[in-house]
Amino acid sequence: MDFVRGLIVKSAAGHDKGGFFVVLEAAGGFAVICDGRRRSLGHPKRKSVKHLFPTRRALPDDLMKTDRGIRRALSEFQRGNAFPHEEANVCQNKT
Repeated sequence: MDFVRGLIVKSAAGHDKGGFFVVLEAAGGFAVICDGRRRSLGHPKRKSVKHLFPTRRALPDDLMKTDRGIRRALSEFQRGNAFPHEEANVCQNKT
């Protein structure tokens, strides 16, 4: 799966393991991600895509303009309510 702007991903490794983030940009095997809280739009994290699991959902650009919008959109994922039963498992293909 391609990592594109707005894609919601789950961290697979590091201090932020298990957390959900949104991709701001991706190139060269790395993605720039943020969650609107610890990693804000002003201080995003650069992370290797091999340490990220993509979900099937993406945020529209209007929700990605502010940290508050990103936090609200990701809150459903953090609580575990955003996935219907067929989307409950995040794709864990490591490429």
